[in-house]
Amino acid sequence: MADFLVHWLANTPGFALPYAFAALGLIITEKAGVLSLGAEGFLLVGAMSGIGVILGVGDHPFLALGAAAAGAALLSLLFSFLVVTLRVNQVIGGLALVFLAQGLTGVIATRQGWTNRPVAGLGPLPLGPLADIPGLGPILFGHDLVVYLTVPLFALATWALARTMVGLKLRAVGDGPDAADAAGVGVAATRYGAVAAGAALVGLAGGYLSVGVAKIWVEGMAGGRGWIAVALVIFARWQPWRALAGAFLFGGIEALIPRIAAVGLPLPQYVVLMTPYLATLAVMVWTCLRQDGRGHEPRALGIAHLREERR
Repeated sequence: MADFLVHWLANTPGFALPYAFAALGLIITEKAGVLSLGAEGFLLVGAMSGIGVILGVGDHPFLALGAAAAGAALLSLLFSFLVVTLRVNQVIGGLALVFLAQGLTGVIATRQGWTNRPVAGLGPLPLGPLADIPGLGPILFGHDLVVYLTVPLFALATWALARTMVGLKLRAVGDGPDAADAAGVGVAATRYGAVAAGAALVGLAGGYLSVGVAKIWVEGMAGGRGWIAVALVIFARWQPWRALAGAFLFGGIEALIPRIAAVGLPLPQYVVLMTPYLATLAVMVWTCLRQDGRGHEPRALGIAHLREERR
């Protein structure tokens, strides 16, 4: 039983980080008033870009993660053009982006021969004797560098959103674009930047999924994680620290699946695989039941803005 718990807790951060980075990216985007339902697509583009760089350039995992973030940010320009410039319905724009990314990544990866090719990817930091401490070693000191940078990244994002002029402008655009425009804030430019920054984080999540966790590319490997991240943002009420806690909750649930299979518990396979999605439904129900009458989302979320229009 002790070995089961140690392996489960040691594997949880790796499963949790894609949810955490994706949720943080969505929070940044949606704080600017842009509803982003394209997370699944950005995850796929990031995952494919990361593997492509490693297979094409060599075993440089951090370069691969940078390429994953850059690839998703580049795709986000198309999304921003649709929903910010052309004012396409943001729900439709996000869904269209997911379908585009699914087809695009499948075609590119198949033509380049990247599918089902394992890579070395990210490895744990060499922390010497610390990693050999019984019990605590694998749980606390058996991870790669990205795991240890997660908390500082969330702290930086929280500080930037709450304490900097960039964060103030972003939140102003998300809550009252007309007032922000009247105060001289570039609404379109701010939303373009927020979408690109958020997509880069979601792409980083996808890159970590392929380079740091699975260490392989298979078509559709996001596996619905983007949709779970959307639910996670609602559960977290657009607060980064709550999103990080929720990500570890979902990561812990997902980390249980291979452990249950490893110990041979007699549970139906498909019921076990459904567990993360059942947890998502439970979280959404719990969030709705706890509504206190106050809206926690940005007030202009999903609402297009044009300078000549005043509400």
